[in-house]
Amino acid sequence: MNNVSKVFSNGTLALKGMSLDVRGGEFISLLGPSGCGKSTALRIIAGLGAASSGSIDWPSSKINSHGLPEGDVGFVFQEPTLMPWETVFGNVHLPLKLRGVRKAEARDKVMENLTSVGLADFADAYPRELSGGMKMRVSIARALVTRPKLLLMDEPFAALDEITRQKLNDDVLTLWQQTGITVIFVTHSVYESAYLSSRIVVMRARPGQVFTDLEIAQPAVRDGAYRVSEFYRANCQKVSDALQSAIQSAES
Repeated sequence: MNNVSKVFSNGTLALKGMSLDVRGGEFISLLGPSGCGKSTALRIIAGLGAASSGSIDWPSSKINSHGLPEGDVGFVFQEPTLMPWETVFGNVHLPLKLRGVRKAEARDKVMENLTSVGLADFADAYPRELSGGMKMRVSIARALVTRPKLLLMDEPFAALDEITRQKLNDDVLTLWQQTGITVIFVTHSVYESAYLSSRIVVMRARPGQVFTDLEIAQPAVRDGAYRVSEFYRANCQKVSDALQSAIQSAES
């Protein structure tokens, strides 16, 4: 993102001169107060909205008509956004279907992704038969089925209970480590960002822009023991202090 600003039709200035460099293989969290433009920034990166000024530059020569690298971006929304009339298999198959890949041809790839999120046994189930956490896993499998290089996640676990949220945090970390994918993850949670991220971008209140950029040292294994460790507590404190400074800077 190079000096990106966004003004909505009602005159609201959502982003002002936001710049962000992303390195391959990073897990970046965008953290900031509600309404600071985190989701707006993510949607502009995804091509789901246009910047009013500034640019998004991709290290790819294969740019499609939407200004995105061909096949290299997956998106997980705040809600699972599943098609209720389709099975779990059908929902995950959708991105491949839109590319003209028939169900029989896609079967192995779809089942591989369902296996990776622990839902291989639910391929024939319908969304109404799933829990909230299972629906979100389907959404993640659907975003990954095209093997994107960049996965964008817009507060995907905010509406889930704490136990389910922690389990899905662990699942996403495992997928990130196994695939080497680059992740940009929007969250309101200091604790979630400190647990997941290799880097946390703290944003100011609207109009959104980068306040500070924190590298987060993480152990090789992040698990239940890490969640109660002094190292994790110190990381949370560092991130919390940065967020409070960002809020106070906007107020002044």
